[in-house]
Amino acid sequence: MQRLEKVLQLREKNLLRDSNQLMMDIHRDFPEDGLVNYQTAWSLDVLGLENEAILYYEKAILLGLNNQDEPNAYLGLGSTYRTIGEYQKSEKVFQEGITKYPNFKALQVFYAMTLFNLKKHEDSIGQLLDVIISSTKDESIKEYERAIHFYKDKLHLVW
Repeated sequence: MQRLEKVLQLREKNLLRDSNQLMMDIHRDFPEDGLVNYQTAWSLDVLGLENEAILYYEKAILLGLNNQDEPNAYLGLGSTYRTIGEYQKSEKVFQEGITKYPNFKALQVFYAMTLFNLKKHEDSIGQLLDVIISSTKDESIKEYERAIHFYKDKLHLVW
């Protein structure tokens, strides 16, 4: 779709209002397209219009997306809920997304932020440590992987 490519070019050039305006026009023509709803949500999100973006993220996920866009839509929706203080909704979205896309580490990192906001600090740090352990190439971390894994849920203990 040529107009969608134009949207992405405008967004890349940081012409966010122009990008959003064109995206809203495309959405009027294709309101039941998952990708169009996802890109519409994104175009609102980058303008700081998080509350408006939510419905489009939700509809995009409901309508279906490919395996590249769907985990990003979960990330966008979960992150948007987090930024507006809807932490329980954010947690639910991230849990759902992580279940469907366990190898998409960005979901896990943003989920850790939500856990922090829910005052689940140990779970938040544990989540981040899991991501670090599973994705690092750093030999010094790999060397201590077992110890990090052991301590991740015992951070409040005094030995």
